[in-house]
Amino acid sequence: MTKLVAAVEHIVKGIVQHPDDVQVAARSSARGQVLDVTVNPKDLGRVIGRSGKTAKAIRTVIDSLATDESVRVNIVDVDS
Repeated sequence: MTKLVAAVEHIVKGIVQHPDDVQVAARSSARGQVLDVTVNPKDLGRVIGRSGKTAKAIRTVIDSLATDESVRVNIVDVDS
């Protein structure tokens, strides 16, 4: 799981203007593992992208890396 956390953190830090505010936390849920991505509110639009395309692309990459695990990625801003 740490490999997935590091991958998400690397991808998101490359997109945002405030990389120091990026935090990725892993937690378990009934449906599998969940990666919560927290970003600066000013960067939220960059990470989600137009019509959610960037967030969907991040989820696609993580799904391909997590071949043996069920993983979901949630993106929230620092204030949430």
